[in-house]
Amino acid sequence: MQIKNYRAYFIETLTPIYDAMETESFFYLILEERNRMKRIDLALQPEATFTEQEIINWNAILEQLQQQIPIQYILGKTVFYGLDFEVDENVLIPRPETEELVEWILSDCKAQKLEDFKILDIGTGSGCIAISLAKNLPQAEVSAIDVSESALNIATKNATLNQVEVKFIRKNILETEDLNTKFDIIVSNPPYVRNLEKAEIKKNVLEYEPHLALFVEDHDALLFYRKIAALAQKNLKENGQLYFEINQYLGSEMMALLQSMGFADIELRKDIYGNDRMMRAVKK
Repeated sequence: MQIKNYRAYFIETLTPIYDAMETESFFYLILEERNRMKRIDLALQPEATFTEQEIINWNAILEQLQQQIPIQYILGKTVFYGLDFEVDENVLIPRPETEELVEWILSDCKAQKLEDFKILDIGTGSGCIAISLAKNLPQAEVSAIDVSESALNIATKNATLNQVEVKFIRKNILETEDLNTKFDIIVSNPPYVRNLEKAEIKKNVLEYEPHLALFVEDHDALLFYRKIAALAQKNLKENGQLYFEINQYLGSEMMALLQSMGFADIELRKDIYGNDRMMRAVKK
């Protein structure tokens, strides 16, 4: 079968589930990953064909997409902050909003001309934040914590893949009373989606991404933030900085929490979609 004809079938099959632009992006992602062909290659070779085995392989992927399994899990990889990351069902798929948090930290470090400093990423998952910081801040000593051994296995692979050194530690942060090290920067993208918000979550996230990394109980949505902020008060150096990715609906509550815990210079930022998403505070 000609690839261009399969492309038409692929898009027609998936457009009842995804929008046409997303479906087309899926097609070219898979084409590049599985067949080593870019969009331009297909344009230059309009008569190119799939073998029977290739059609079988593509149909298997198509069936998974119809079940709304995330394409990143199907391919086993994604790109975050210009770097390649392996992902599977044990880790959240890194989001563009989190890239903005990384950019904020890097910008601050550059402006402050920090040298020989220590960074801790709490709830590292795939390692995307810690590894991106380590890649762009070779003068920093980066550590990362997660409760999931499976997630840490993926993160360790990703550090090797991206040729950076990150110290990974398995630890339940809610059961931790002291980090036993002083850090210049602590960053976290902890679970923050309340159960009451599940109705807003797409099926491909709700059914396939790890709930351990996503959800908190409605009655205590700031559980992780309160704990991490308390540890930051103990384990940040003077003028050390605490960065969070937050629930878009809880910006004012987060401001109040950090103010009540004695943090200064608290700043709330919106993401590319206009949602309250990132926060920075300074230990004085």
